[in-house]
Amino acid sequence: QVQLVESGGGLVQPGGSLRLSCAASGSIFSIYAMAWHRQVPGKQRELVAAIASGRSTNYADSVKGRFTISRDNAKNTVYLQMNSLKPEDTAVYYCRVVVTTTYRDYWGQGTQVTVSS
Repeated sequence: QVQLVESGGGLVQPGGSLRLSCAASGSIFSIYAMAWHRQVPGKQRELVAAIASGRSTNYADSVKGRFTISRDNAKNTVYLQMNSLKPEDTAVYYCRVVVTTTYRDYWGQGTQVTVSS
């Protein structure tokens, strides 16, 4: 019932910036928390950034100071502003949304981010 549409991925040079967005639609009363994860082939999916209903945030150590997660409650959308991108940031980025009142998790299909010169 809940669908997530991701956008904003692409190819960028080291030091560049990208902004990912993820819009949730469907049977949503409200969004409790939203997060971005990323995965490289052959490795585990890892948490990049998360934001809760109170707008508290947490980030992976590898992206602190470079990435910023934010949310627009009116649009049921979460964003990930990625600055000073490094080749190590190359991965498929997945949006995750936890909705109320069920507190179920929903995942986007992923968007490719490639950082290369």
